[in-house]
Amino acid sequence: MVHMTQAPARPQAARRRHDREIVMLAVPAFGALVAEPLFVMADSAIVGHLGTAQLAGLGVASALLVTSVSVFVFLAYATTAAVARRVGAGDLPAAIRQGMDGIWLALLLGAAVMTAVLPTAPALVDLFGASETAAPYATTYLRISALGIPAMLIVLAATGVLRGLQNTRTPLYVAVAGFVANGLLNIGLVYGAGLGIAGSAWGTVIAQWGMAAVYLVVVLRGAHRHGASLRPDAAGIRASAQAGAPLLVRTLSLRAILMIATAVAARLGDSDIAAHQIILSLWSLLAFALDAIAIAGQAIIGRYLGAGDAQGARDVCRRMVEWGVAVGVVLGVLVVLARPVFLPLFTSDTAVKDAALPALIIVALSQPICGVVFVLDGVLMGAGDGPYLAWAMLVTLAVFTPAALLVPVLGGGLTALWATMTLMMTVRMLTLWLRSRSGRWVVTGAAR
Repeated sequence: MVHMTQAPARPQAARRRHDREIVMLAVPAFGALVAEPLFVMADSAIVGHLGTAQLAGLGVASALLVTSVSVFVFLAYATTAAVARRVGAGDLPAAIRQGMDGIWLALLLGAAVMTAVLPTAPALVDLFGASETAAPYATTYLRISALGIPAMLIVLAATGVLRGLQNTRTPLYVAVAGFVANGLLNIGLVYGAGLGIAGSAWGTVIAQWGMAAVYLVVVLRGAHRHGASLRPDAAGIRASAQAGAPLLVRTLSLRAILMIATAVAARLGDSDIAAHQIILSLWSLLAFALDAIAIAGQAIIGRYLGAGDAQGARDVCRRMVEWGVAVGVVLGVLVVLARPVFLPLFTSDTAVKDAALPALIIVALSQPICGVVFVLDGVLMGAGDGPYLAWAMLVTLAVFTPAALLVPVLGGGLTALWATMTLMMTVRMLTLWLRSRSGRWVVTGAAR
């Protein structure tokens, strides 16, 4: 009788332990993820009172800035996985040393991007189709904000270091403090100092460098505590770049998919492109919740594999997939229930609402699929399986592109376009599920 009552308790206890780990890492990660886009929202709210031309200029410059930084998100992902492995192996000095390599790479890349953006800002603004009245404001904002690009990339890499160290609380605190500082600086410089849109840009730059400084202090203290070297190491920086290159391919492929979807929506008509933008904003918001679980997956999986616990990595992977499906179902139900309230927040146009309504149902139904995709994406990133992720995303892009381009040709509308987006996520789910089932991602040790 004793064995019969104790045997089932072990897996139950393991699930509870995994649940605690996931919640402890995912909840603060979600808060930090949500805080990031609030920077742009705060700038928009403050600059919007200066005039329409200034707000339009901010919109163009922000899109360019976000694009130039977001393609380097691998600095966070690859660093998380590499640091977590060494944490699992019990080698904290090597973990921090690995993190410093990622930060040095971020500084080099940031300097290169900043150097490229400063002289080409007017041409980039023209390329994005800014109007004659908005272009000067966009150029001003972009040139000043470019000075903060190295800081933004340092923040990405340092966030990866702390996530790898199983710490997602500090990034949350820094993100919230950065958001508050950004808002106060913007108000003071835009209106108090009378600098206009330039003041908004300077406020963001100062806030970003402040965040980077806080992260560097935290990492440097850890390095000093554990005797880790702070000097740039060419071999380590090169290894960080090599680990990040496949994830860059993955990110660029995903960006291409979103750009193609927007381009197709634009060809469907004004009502459809307006509805598409509303749905895409909701889709991105839902992604934050799922991405938080993926971030927990990166940190936890890397630690288990670094500790040589292959079975533990498989068990936590299975549990996180269950979490992904459950959260996806909840989000899908919320989308359906919130439709009557959500759409009027963005538009009073009946045609836009009519176009968005059936597409929102597609988005709601696809959320459990999205949950599995985000979780497995995080698991494979945590395992350092970047080359497979790059290949899988290229396959997804190859399937999605012709399907999306056929939508206007065949007379399909926005609902058909979002059906192809669900097809895209389904292809991603299949490729990631096949990899997870194969077990080839389970490579133990302090380095993959």
